Amino acid sequence: MRNEFTAVFERDGVWFVAYCPEVPGANGQGRTKEEARASLADAIRLILDDRRDDALRGLPPEAERETVTVE
Repeated sequence: MRNEFTAVFERDGVWFVAYCPEVPGANGQGRTKEEARASLADAIRLILDDRRDDALRGLPPEAERETVTVE
């Protein structure tokens, strides 16, 4: 699955801090912008995986699941 999200970067001393407005709670940091971007991508992935798992946990057995692709 490929999705695109907004990454906002700010400097905090020697650190780059990044957050994603579309995914509340997704934050990253690093000594370089690239490290902060990778850290943010990991945070987004973890949050979305956790939200998916949480949402699917209570599905009744007769519920139908399909994949929807958004481009």
